[in-house]
Amino acid sequence: MSVAAPRRPLTVLVCAQVLSGAGLAAGITVGALLAEDLLGSTGLAGVPSALFTGGAALGAAAIGRLSQLRGRRLGLALGYGAGALGSLGVVAAAALHSALLLFPSLLVYGAGTATNLMARYAGAELVPPERRGRAVSTVLVATTLGAVAGPNLVTVTGDLAVTWGVPRLAGPFLLAAAAFGAAAAVLAVRWRPAPPPAAGEPERSGTNAPAPDGPGRVRRRALAAGAAVMVLTQLVMIALMTMTPVHLRAHGHGTQAAGLVIALHVGAMFLPSPLTGALVDRIGPHRVAAASGVTLLGAGLLATLAPPHSVPALAVALVLLGLGWNFGLVSGTALVTDALPPARRAATQGLVDVGIALAGATGGVASGPVLAAGGFPVLALTCGALALAVVPVAVLAARDDGGTRCP
Repeated sequence: MSVAAPRRPLTVLVCAQVLSGAGLAAGITVGALLAEDLLGSTGLAGVPSALFTGGAALGAAAIGRLSQLRGRRLGLALGYGAGALGSLGVVAAAALHSALLLFPSLLVYGAGTATNLMARYAGAELVPPERRGRAVSTVLVATTLGAVAGPNLVTVTGDLAVTWGVPRLAGPFLLAAAAFGAAAAVLAVRWRPAPPPAAGEPERSGTNAPAPDGPGRVRRRALAAGAAVMVLTQLVMIALMTMTPVHLRAHGHGTQAAGLVIALHVGAMFLPSPLTGALVDRIGPHRVAAASGVTLLGAGLLATLAPPHSVPALAVALVLLGLGWNFGLVSGTALVTDALPPARRAATQGLVDVGIALAGATGGVASGPVLAAGGFPVLALTCGALALAVVPVAVLAARDDGGTRCP
């Protein structure tokens, strides 16, 4: 019974992640294109990314606090419900051609994207500390099916939207509304994780052993390093990813090509998670974090040199971008989770994800003007250079634990 007990909650969580993945893909696939059409400016095409990542920041703080007080189930279910509501608002804004409605709707939609990522922390708490890397990877890879399918359904959902009298680019948000709503229902009805421990209580996990660090201890250097790794990788990834569909369309490629490139990118964000989780558990999160910086640099250099007419070259660059983000997210999540005692974990993790979301918003806002002023190669090269900052942060993480992972 002690082995089987944590598996059912993890299975239900995985099912919810499969559903929510399709909702996650809508904003990154057509959000910038929809804003470009509504606002009539390439320089403002990064606004949707900034808005839904800003909404993710607000959502992460609220979900983290609510999860600490009332448990993960309520926090995650309400977050996905908000994402569904925001998606419907985006559809309505597109139908009415209203930027005033689009902006708040994207903020609310951001709560769904925040919930999708915050579920990784819930997965980490359902297993013993030595298996956290693999548990995080299981939750992340579950997102892949919907997240990869979503961009490839741009044409199908667009056709459906047109038949309902809605602009074609709003189609993916119809899918997002259904996906986030279904995920919320699954968690509300079927998920029964253990309640959060009170201050001073031992950690609940797949075994009944208490946390080795003991109650109340915060490893501040590891916490800061883990947060910084995730913030930097999010900033770089959002900035380059957001402008790729705009760059493709500016050089004569259609939404189908953009959808394919983004689908490959999203697949690279999540599919390598089992390998990444195993590496984190085996060699330590600090080494995987360093690999993240190097991989993101490679993505930036390749995107800089890729010919504008070459969809395959841009696709490879975006695959590397997704892989580097995956390395950073899994390793950073492990560092943050290990650094916190259970009684303070959910609320602090929510605040960390606020920083991640704000970094994404910064990348989304800055990417449009950089693209308009200097072109896509300048944007890509800047992102690659920023990614190198992850390497010294990883060194800081290694010094905190003597080069090995602390449970």
